[in-house]
Parts: sequence; structure tokens; C-alpha cells
Amino acid sequence: MTSAPTRPVDVPPYQVQSLLTGVFENLHGLSGAPVKIRCAQALGSEIYVGCSNGELLRFALQANSPNSSESYTLLSRQSLPNDKPAESIVVVPSISRALVLSDRQVHFYTIPALDPVSPQVIKPIRNVVTFAVDEQHLRRPAVIQSNIPQPVEPVEFCIIKRSSISLYSLLDRLSLQKEIPLQTGASISLARRSGRFLCLADKENYNVIDLNAASMIPLMPLSQAFDSPVIVKPSITVVSDHEFLILSWTGSTTLGLFITGEGDPVRGTLEWPDHPQAVCLDYPYITTLLPNGTIEIHSVETQSIVQVVPAPSDIPTPFVPIPVDRLSLVYTAAGYLVPSSQSSDKLRKVPVRLLRGGSPSQPAAVVQND
Repeated sequence: MTSAPTRPVDVPPYQVQSLLTGVFENLHGLSGAPVKIRCAQALGSEIYVGCSNGELLRFALQANSPNSSESYTLLSRQSLPNDKPAESIVVVPSISRALVLSDRQVHFYTIPALDPVSPQVIKPIRNVVTFAVDEQHLRRPAVIQSNIPQPVEPVEFCIIKRSSISLYSLLDRLSLQKEIPLQTGASISLARRSGRFLCLADKENYNVIDLNAASMIPLMPLSQAFDSPVIVKPSITVVSDHEFLILSWTGSTTLGLFITGEGDPVRGTLEWPDHPQAVCLDYPYITTLLPNGTIEIHSVETQSIVQVVPAPSDIPTPFVPIPVDRLSLVYTAAGYLVPSSQSSDKLRKVPVRLLRGGSPSQPAAVVQND
């Protein structure tokens, strides 16, 4: 069950469109089992996919022929060390790097080619529980190639280990800034960083750490119903430079609370009839995927529902040619391109009169896009 928008917007902000189909049918793991998507990210005209068999796939938006529309096509594939599953991919446009977590190690790749960075330049980071790149740095635009040198700032991120938090700075080289002791590091399952604040979720609670002061503030439990059979998946979303959205299960509904880096509540409260499987911010909207496959879109400012995308049906549509299960939502900070199948239908010829020397000439045919 889900809620309907009380004041739906005139034009819904989102629609579902298929980007990749039938790509993984011929991919198999070592045991012959079908390959599953474990993580994905996108940037511009590129999509990067991490698979359960340890492969990284790179897709690019291109036209296969002059008469065909653009679509995402597999350009390259390579295997992670030890063929272990890819757990997460983080794309950092400003320094043309991608960080991939696999087998408790963070590996470094260049984008868009997705070539591995030589270990002689940057060694993989080992013994990683999870990691968090500063969201403020993820939003920096990619550097435009030109003859004029442009300053590039290093990107900062945190590595959570079993007993510490390591603060790193990455540019051409990797630099360790400092380490902060953390007794509960082994139980951390999720981390998000914005500026000097790091929000963490362990097996039971949310906490926020001031990285400058090395101090931790307890926030709230993942579940307020301690006898509930529901398995609560932690969720932390960076809303602004010093604001996070965290989710807590009450036993009957899930509440979403906006919390500052100092641990103070702000805005209002969001509520869902079930615990969301994934949450993404696309300001001014919060998009959530519910267990039944429904997608709810809330306004950050008013906390009201503005759109509900129904669960996938068994009947194919032009945007989703084959029925699929919705497993997760992925947020891309720098955006990506979506091919349009409708743009050519909106092109038509219209006559335009040209003036030469003050007198009209014959009409000229031009193309107009509605």
C-alpha cells in the first residue's frame, strides 16, 4: 500500500525509461550462475556497472547506424582483482576518477575509459569496511579540456576500518591526512560524508562524527520496534552541506528525519507505509523505492508526496520493453544523458519568409523542434 499525492504537480517530475536491456544474458560467473548487477553509476554519456562475477562493464551512448537512434552500447569490460563482486562504485568527475569497493579493498580507475590506475601510482586501500567520499566534492563539475590550465582541487574521503576512520586526500596521488580511533568500526554498514561531518550507521544506531573535533553524537536507532521481524536497512542521504536524511522503522511505518551535522532536527518529517529499499535526493525531491516496487517522490521543502510511480506491470511499455524487478535506486551527482525516442517525432518542416533588401523572397524550409 502506498499514498497518493494530495496536491500532484501539473507535470510529474519523473518517468521510467529503460537504458540497458538484455546485456547480461550471455554473462556467467565461474559456477555458471547468471551474473547479477551489484552496483552502477553514470556520468554524461557513460554508464559503469559492477557485477557479481567481479566484472566492470562500461557502456556509452552512441548510434549504431546513421538511421538509428542513440542507445547505450557495451564498449569494454574488465575484471576486478580476484574476480570478487563489485560492492559499490563512486564516480568523481572533477579528478576523472572512479573508486570501486570490492573484497574489502578500494581500487582506483580513470574515467571515462575505466582503466585501472597503476599500483605504482596509487595502491589499493585494504581492510576497508566501507567508505564515504565528501558529497560536496562529488558535485564539482568535470574539468573541461582546454589549452588554458585550470586549477583542480583534491577530493577528500573517509575509509572506515575495524578500529579507525582514515581521512584521505586524492588528486594525482593519494595522501593520508589523519586517523580517528573508532571502536565500533567493524559494525558500520553505511557512511555518508558532507564537509566535516560523517554520518554513520551501525547494526542498531545512527551517529554523526565531527571530523575536525573527532567527536561523535548519537542520533537515533535504525528501528524503534525492537521485537519487529522487519529487517531494517540503514539509509543516509546527504541533503545539503551540513544536513542528512536518516530513516527509522517504528513497527508500522518508517519515519524520515532531517538532521544537521550537529545532531539537531530540521524541516518536517517524512513517512512511508513500509521501509524503503533505496532513497535518492534529486533536489527538490526525495525519491524512494518501496518493497512492492512502487516509487514515491516527496518534496524536500513541503514533505508532501508529489508523484507515485506504480510498480512494474507484466505488460511491456515503450519506455520499459520487458517487465523487470526494481532492486534499487542510484543517484548520480553530476547527471547523465538519456536517449529520447520521441525527439524525431517532434521535428517538422515549417516555411519561414526571408527578407532580402526589404522585399520578401521565396519561403525557405527549416526544421523546428516542438
